[in-house]
Amino acid sequence: MNVSTAYMVQSFCQLANIPSPSGNTAKVMAWVAQELEQLGVQYKRTNKGAIVATVPGARDDKARLLTAHVDTLGAMIKEIKSNGRLKLTLIGGFTFHAIEGEHCTVETASGRLVTGTILSTKASVHVYGGDAGKAERTDANMEVRLDEKVTNREQVQELGISVGDFVSFDPRVTVTDSGFIKSRHIDDKASVAILLGVLKALRESGQQLPYTTHFFISNNEEIGYGGNSSIPANVVEYVAVDMGAIGDGQTTDEYGVSICAKDSSGPYHYGLRSHLTRLAQENGLNYAVDIYPFYGSDASAALRAGYDIVHGLIGPGVDASHSHERTHTEALENTAKLIMAYLASEEMQA
Repeated sequence: MNVSTAYMVQSFCQLANIPSPSGNTAKVMAWVAQELEQLGVQYKRTNKGAIVATVPGARDDKARLLTAHVDTLGAMIKEIKSNGRLKLTLIGGFTFHAIEGEHCTVETASGRLVTGTILSTKASVHVYGGDAGKAERTDANMEVRLDEKVTNREQVQELGISVGDFVSFDPRVTVTDSGFIKSRHIDDKASVAILLGVLKALRESGQQLPYTTHFFISNNEEIGYGGNSSIPANVVEYVAVDMGAIGDGQTTDEYGVSICAKDSSGPYHYGLRSHLTRLAQENGLNYAVDIYPFYGSDASAALRAGYDIVHGLIGPGVDASHSHERTHTEALENTAKLIMAYLASEEMQA
């Protein structure tokens, strides 16, 4: 049983184009809920705004849980400057270098959308010369230039803009003929699209899973506590589906599924990791086992919250994580195939 690549890519593109920085995810969660209803999958909402969808299995005394997060990096307005430019405070773990020159959108409390561009305060080399490149990219030296005729604080406020308004980044989603997906927020909307693809395949096939399985779509992962509560009591195995980061010293690439052995929280459950690795080998998948020293997942957040679970982490390989990211359709396919093999497996680690 195959998961539709076209459906996963289409779902990702739709998700990526719905702004959803952590703390402002109602619109994208409404889209996910609507998609689950169209698929005929039962779900519940948590008080924190997450969604837990459930597929009944042959056994319900023990359950599995897969999670992916739909919240993204973003920013909020920290200050309206006297010249009509905006200072930002960042949401999530990234640097200003990653968003310099990016188009952005401010969402006011009334729902008005105002576009702009994120720039250095010394952006022009014709004015600042060498200082344009030397200036540190920090919150003190970066600002938003609004696409409105404003030159002072009062004019900005007249637009309805105020401190605390959310700022989202233009994802610039592109799918190439060669199968590459270029976009912001592949972390982790690609994984949400993969889980939706898996749910669609399960519904269409009518396949019964050996264990009841919960699909947890979290909305606060980028700030550290997306999937650390509202975990059903029967959950024994918890697998976060998130990105596999690519860079020097890493084994993951843009075409396969990454299986994480350890991140900043420590080692993932060895038995579950070994089980996932065996399944990848048996199914001839492109996979890599990797370690991420500057990474944390909803699975590790659940452990810190005190849940007695077996935890794992897998996901498609993603280049330039927390910047302008890229992956390939083959990475989505390999991740979906590993998930399907895992859900069909009878072996439980606890």
